Amino acid sequence: MSISRTTEIKSSSKDSFDDAMKKGIIRAQKTLKNVRGAWIENQEVLIDNKGEISEYRVQMKITFILEE
Repeated sequence: MSISRTTEIKSSSKDSFDDAMKKGIIRAQKTLKNVRGAWIENQEVLIDNKGEISEYRVQMKITFILEE
């Protein structure tokens, strides 16, 4: 039997939501062992003074298996 845990993180990128998601997962794997899944809970963008998107952000939940 395995037991999992879920943690919530927020990640950002200047390029895209996809890039923000990938960066968040890569960073989570540096700290958490046995990462098995992730889902996006929320997305948001920051807008600069010119009305352009300056940053993409994702709020996600990461699931990982606890070690014995």
